[in-house]
Amino acid sequence: MKAVIFAAGEGKRMQPLTFDTPKPMLKVLGKPLLQRTIELLPESVTEVVVVVGYKREQITQHFGSEFEGKRMTYVVQEKLGGTAAALMLAKEHLLDAPFFSFYADDIYDKDDVLKLLDHQYGVLVAEVLDPKPFGVVELAPDGKLISFEEKPEHPKSNLVSTGAFLLGPELFNYTALPHPVTGEQYITDMIMGLAKDRDFYGIVTKRWIPIGYPADLAKAEEILKNS
Repeated sequence: MKAVIFAAGEGKRMQPLTFDTPKPMLKVLGKPLLQRTIELLPESVTEVVVVVGYKREQITQHFGSEFEGKRMTYVVQEKLGGTAAALMLAKEHLLDAPFFSFYADDIYDKDDVLKLLDHQYGVLVAEVLDPKPFGVVELAPDGKLISFEEKPEHPKSNLVSTGAFLLGPELFNYTALPHPVTGEQYITDMIMGLAKDRDFYGIVTKRWIPIGYPADLAKAEEILKNS
């Protein structure tokens, strides 16, 4: 298995912390956010593909060509354009095995990531008060994905994607259209195409800590200390 981690963004909302440090390298309890994601990967993951961009040298120097017994591969994204655009840059490395997909700057629960392996395809979802800024997920009673819509004006549920997916090479048979508002291409379209042809499940995670603003780092440390 493999994992692809999106780590190219500038982290503008995290300024001034990201003036000198890329967001995935900001630390929570002494560990960079990206390192926390790599460390929760199952042993079956043998290669990690990291999509890098802003101040990427700090990332490549820290993790090198091998980290935690896993081969490290880096793909450069010069211009941001959404998760689907980032994924397509990594496509050539993801055509021969199932793969996980993560954001580099969120904190996930290891046990819940392992639960994704109960299915061929899946996503960790979380319930939030305001789902509009996220990818909104609608699930059937048995957990199968019904709909997945990026930043909708009228959300169909309060469940949102955490960005943690279990996917496979078949995903690349589907395309992503530019979002009518942002113009970016999101993985959402590709997943909905896949979900129409295959069983795709959502698993409600017990812990997801998105890091969006500087104050979120202290909040994350408090949550982890008490968990």
